[in-house]
Amino acid sequence: MKNLLSSIAVLLLISGCSHDIPEFVDLDRLNDTKSACGFTVLRENDFDATAVDWNTYDFWEDGGDTKATYTNLINFATGFLSSIATSRVHQVVGTYTSTDVDGNPITVSGKIFYPKDGKVRNVIIASHYTIGSNAECPSESYSFEGIYAAFGYAVIVSDYIGFGVTADKIHPYLQANTCAGNVLDMALVAVPFLKVRGLKIADDSVILLGYSQGGACTLHVQRLLETPGKYEGAFKIKKNYCGGGPYDIAMTYDVSIKKDKTGIPCAIPMIVQGMSIGMAKPLDMDYFFKDPLKSNYSDWLNSKRYTVQQISTLIGTDRLSEMLTADGCDKSKPETARFYMELKSNSISEKYFPEAPLYLFHSEDDQTVPFVNSQIIQRQIKGRVAINGITPEKYLPDVEYDFGHYGNHQQGATQFFLKVLQKLK
Repeated sequence: MKNLLSSIAVLLLISGCSHDIPEFVDLDRLNDTKSACGFTVLRENDFDATAVDWNTYDFWEDGGDTKATYTNLINFATGFLSSIATSRVHQVVGTYTSTDVDGNPITVSGKIFYPKDGKVRNVIIASHYTIGSNAECPSESYSFEGIYAAFGYAVIVSDYIGFGVTADKIHPYLQANTCAGNVLDMALVAVPFLKVRGLKIADDSVILLGYSQGGACTLHVQRLLETPGKYEGAFKIKKNYCGGGPYDIAMTYDVSIKKDKTGIPCAIPMIVQGMSIGMAKPLDMDYFFKDPLKSNYSDWLNSKRYTVQQISTLIGTDRLSEMLTADGCDKSKPETARFYMELKSNSISEKYFPEAPLYLFHSEDDQTVPFVNSQIIQRQIKGRVAINGITPEKYLPDVEYDFGHYGNHQQGATQFFLKVLQKLK
């Protein structure tokens, strides 16, 4: 793993990338599809990954303060994988209508990536991983999931509420139906948009994809497509690629408290706040947080000025006992019990059983999203077979479990995206 990371860094340094800004498409020539099928284009351009300095790059000429500095492992890997692609990618930022945590209509943004030649093997509906700053969201950066467009796929990625055009709002972190609904609402307008544009899509089924927060979200996307309701049967799922997701948020929180440590400190206050905004009676943040988090969480989390790494640095500790009050860790307290009920309601239900083919990846060394999350899903699938007394061959969907010692959460992310790339190529 260390050799892989070293190779990525070295290759990036010697690639000779320039600071050239990609040429923008003349939108006047695209008036017929600038606002079509419920997807309204804000801006778009052709993107050549080989012409980018991945250490620092402003993706939009008119961005002003949207420059994102690429310093973490995921972004280095993005640059590396994109730079080896032989085809150029077209990226389109636009808006569509979705619903907020209260079920009210809201305009949300996102990005579509697709091959410049317009020939698409499959559509990938991606759910992105945890971010902190608006500069990290798909509409303002070349998000990791977009690498697959360079290999013949159209990739649809929602910003989620709280980023892009809704950056002034609190992100409903890990709110299952809201975030998965944002993803699907974009796909419902983006796929017809691509067809209006004349893209040739070889396969009408879709691929689902997500890691970390995106891993949990994409499994909820699959759940919504497979259960009665607004989205049932909207797309035929070819396969879902899930990696390192907090499928059981309550268990994830429990494990972090027991170990008194987390790999991504900012995720803890994001979970508390994210659950709170979905509740009829919001949680009292002062009840849960200790200073300096208590006095600063609103700026650190909601200004969207800070990356995940920066927020974690500002928090100044990876110990939950230094971030959270004793009462906030005690499930016997009424306020904490209410919080846990919300955690459970946004976790994958033990009654849910995936029907479409599923690839489930998790590093057993993951200290951020504990490996037990994927073990729980595996037990649910195998346990249901045992309860029904039906042979696995007759009842089980096509599930591939890829569990191993792949390093920490970020290292696992690199392995996950590389493995998916190998499968899709």
